[in-house]
Amino acid sequence: MFTLAHLSDVHIGPLPKAESWRDYLGKRTLGKLSWHRRRRFLHDPVIASAMIADIRAHAPDHVALTGDLINIALKQEFIEAALWLKAFGPPDWITVVPGNHDAYRPFPWAEGAGLWADYMTGDIRLPGAARAAPGAEQVFPFVRQRRNIALIGLSSAVPQSLFRAGGRLGADQRSELAATLEDLRQRGFYRVVLIHHPPVPGLTPRRRALDDDQELKQVLEDQGTDLVLYGHNHRHGRSSLQTRFGAAHIVGAPSATSPGHGTYDAAAWYLYKIRRQEGAWSTTVNIRSWDGRKGAFVAHSSFTL
Repeated sequence: MFTLAHLSDVHIGPLPKAESWRDYLGKRTLGKLSWHRRRRFLHDPVIASAMIADIRAHAPDHVALTGDLINIALKQEFIEAALWLKAFGPPDWITVVPGNHDAYRPFPWAEGAGLWADYMTGDIRLPGAARAAPGAEQVFPFVRQRRNIALIGLSSAVPQSLFRAGGRLGADQRSELAATLEDLRQRGFYRVVLIHHPPVPGLTPRRRALDDDQELKQVLEDQGTDLVLYGHNHRHGRSSLQTRFGAAHIVGAPSATSPGHGTYDAAAWYLYKIRRQEGAWSTTVNIRSWDGRKGAFVAHSSFTL
C-alpha cells in the first residue's frame, strides 16, 4: 500500500513588507488591501502548523501540495515559503505545484517559485521532452515515481488581470501531458495529476477557472488518469470524469489555513491509501478536518474510490 497526503492553499502569512512602494503598483495594491481587510482573518498560520504535525503523525509515504503557498507574489514571500517548505519536509517527500497567487504578478522564475524547484523536479524522463534552461515553461509537466505511483505535476499559474483568479496550462503543457499519461498508462502506473485549479468546467466560476479547462478535460477523457488532486476553491470537492480507460476521480481540498468561518470550509487534508488488488487499483480516502473547539485535526469522513 502507498499512502499519499494532499493539502492545498496554505497562503502563508502574515504579509511581509515589500522592498519598495513600487512593488505595490497594479494588482498588488488590491491584494494588499484584501489581505489586511479580509483575507488575514481567513488564513491562520497556527492551523497550518497543526496540520503539518498531524500529517507527520500519520507518516504518509508522500505529500502533495497543490499551490497558493503565498499571497501577492512579493520577493520576501517566495523566500519565506522556501523556508516553510524546508521546515515541513525534504523535497523527495513533498511534491509542489504552484497556484495563481504564486503567480499574482510576473516575477523572475529564479527569484520566485524557482526557489522551490527541488519540490517540483521530476525523476521520470518524459516522452519526447527536451528540457532547456530552468524556467517555468521548461519545468512543467514533471513526473515523480514513488514505487508504482506516478505523480504528474502541472502548472496552471499565470498572471491574471485585475479581477481574475483563473489560470492556464497552454498547448505545449497539454500536449506533453497527453503523451505522458499515455506512456504511464502503458507502463502500468497509478497516475495522480496535481494541479491548482479545478481541471474541468463547472467546478468554479469562470473568472476563477482555467482558460483551457475544456481542452484539459479532452486530454483526460482521451488518455485517462486515476486521480486528479486540486485546490483553489477553499472547499471540499469530489467528482469524476468518464474516460476511455475508466473513471478519473477528481478531488479538491480546502485551504490548509482556513478556520472555517463564513462561506469556506475548515482546513482539511486528505490521506489516500492506494493499493493494487487482483489486478485492479483500490483507493481509500480519509479526510482529517480542523476542529476549532478542540484546536486539533480530527477524523472528518472517509470513502473509497
